[in-house]
Amino acid sequence: MDEFTDYIASLDGAVRDAVEHVRARALELVPDAEEGMSYGMAALRYRGSPLVSARATAKHIGLYPFSPPAIEALEPDLAGFSTSKGTIRFTSDRPLPDDVLDRLILFRRDEIDAMHSR
Repeated sequence: MDEFTDYIASLDGAVRDAVEHVRARALELVPDAEEGMSYGMAALRYRGSPLVSARATAKHIGLYPFSPPAIEALEPDLAGFSTSKGTIRFTSDRPLPDDVLDRLILFRRDEIDAMHSR
């Protein structure tokens, strides 16, 4: 199943491009990630755990790293973006910078790897 790809195909224009960019960056950084579902959302999964998802809403795109510690670790770099315990909100007009996105994805990958090495 290609849940994330199918979800992205349902979007339009700049929003579709922004969500696809998240998926593409994650797959470039974590090539072993696979498409699936996590918490009812199309997502990329790594080693059986949710890695990242992005969902479009009427007003923003929600980025979900499935890890409050990942968001906390990058908090200084997220100034100006709306965040909550599990979400970073951005828009296609003001996307998350690639270096921040990359560090978020790699933080989550490393977190999953650490869970599996116990």
